[in-house]
Amino acid sequence: MHVLVIGAAGMVGVKLTQRLVRDGHLGGRALERLTLVDVVAPQHPAGFSGRIETLAADISDAALAPRLVAARPEIVFHLAAIVSGEAEEDFDKGYRINLDGVRHLFEAIRAEGARAPYMPRVIFTSSIAVFGAPFPDPIPEEFHLTPLTSYGTQKAIGELLLNDYVRRGFFDGLSIRLPTICIRPGRPNKAASGFFSNILREPLVGREAVLPVSDDVRHWHASPRAAVGFLIHAATMDLAPVGPRRALSMPGLSATVGEQIEALRKIAGERAVRLIRREPDETIVRIVSGWARRLDASRAEALGFRAETKFEDIVRVHIEDELGGALPV
Repeated sequence: MHVLVIGAAGMVGVKLTQRLVRDGHLGGRALERLTLVDVVAPQHPAGFSGRIETLAADISDAALAPRLVAARPEIVFHLAAIVSGEAEEDFDKGYRINLDGVRHLFEAIRAEGARAPYMPRVIFTSSIAVFGAPFPDPIPEEFHLTPLTSYGTQKAIGELLLNDYVRRGFFDGLSIRLPTICIRPGRPNKAASGFFSNILREPLVGREAVLPVSDDVRHWHASPRAAVGFLIHAATMDLAPVGPRRALSMPGLSATVGEQIEALRKIAGERAVRLIRREPDETIVRIVSGWARRLDASRAEALGFRAETKFEDIVRVHIEDELGGALPV
């Protein structure tokens, strides 16, 4: 099997690649070839004996997608995007990367299939940012898409494009609406949601973190480990039961910032909690106020998707996967 990962140098892309290499197969078929693409060259995963190509490229370049698709990968993971805060700051860049890059990929697959039969599985990572306030709590499966950010709008358009290309028989695929992924490893980025991870990740290793919103802000979360599980399941499951609506809200855990902090306190103690510095940011407050707090993910759950059910488990996943299983002394 040949797997193409677009956005392979990002946090989820790296973890997905590591999981693929560790498993050595996908959907019962041996993994023989990996193509890893991002705006910076992805690293070669250790321990992979098959053929591998890494490429640094801009997905908004219309010439790139035909080159990638010409190799006819059976599975295409499209993870690449600029994050919510950056898409809000730079309107043109947001649409160039988050929309044009998607359209170029879908069109390249359609053109390749016109030359000779080709039906890959395409997994597009969408976001709960496709929903915008006011909305019910929880947001039901049938709720309309009303994004209130450029990022959410771009993801919603990507979902609709995927539905139409699948309906027309150009490829098979699924859009998965990821919860906010927490705890993200690494350093803070421009994502408006970054503080959800920052207020846990940094204190766990003895560093101060800034909290720009109030403790009563509620949001929908899943761990990086769960996100990789969503992608693997989406790539290998029988899509017939999904039907024509090819966008699924992934399972997650609804928690307030205060509940996050309490989970930190239970696991790392009061000393870690004292490293959180409250510094309100009205821009972040405005963006987050329009985000989903809780979703009905029963459709995805019935199809076999799973996530954490306690926030302490999300913290423990980070400690196991990023800190060697123990907190620093």
